[in-house]
Amino acid sequence: MLVTSLLPLLVRYSLGLDMVAGPDETVTLTIIPRKAGPKSAALDGSETRPISITASAEEIDAELARGANGALGQLIATRRTLADQIAEQRQADEDARAAAAEAAKAKAAKAAATKPPAPTSPPKIETPTSPPADAKADEPATLF
Repeated sequence: MLVTSLLPLLVRYSLGLDMVAGPDETVTLTIIPRKAGPKSAALDGSETRPISITASAEEIDAELARGANGALGQLIATRRTLADQIAEQRQADEDARAAAAEAAKAKAAKAAATKPPAPTSPPKIETPTSPPADAKADEPATLF
């Protein structure tokens, strides 16, 4: 029953189990989700949070027998939904970054194509080399 209840988690994660006997014949079952393998995507901190159940052995067995309708089944379904939402958000973020990078490239290329070429040498200013035609040799040149 335990493995059947944990199959939805096993699809996405590698699981560590820890069982500790407590006082008054209680048992604490802790399920620790871990990264499934070296090639699997990185896990968010909320995905790797352990699931801990403390109850009598009979109560744990009864809860696990409820399957998807039990508390553990509902928690697993909720985590799977949240993990899917996180994955979708990450993908949307990557897509938005790629689109923004493409838009920036296109804008830079368009700006480079429409920019007028810079002059290679400064324009030449012509300076008069001879005095004006009405200048008199015995008078200084004037601007007025």
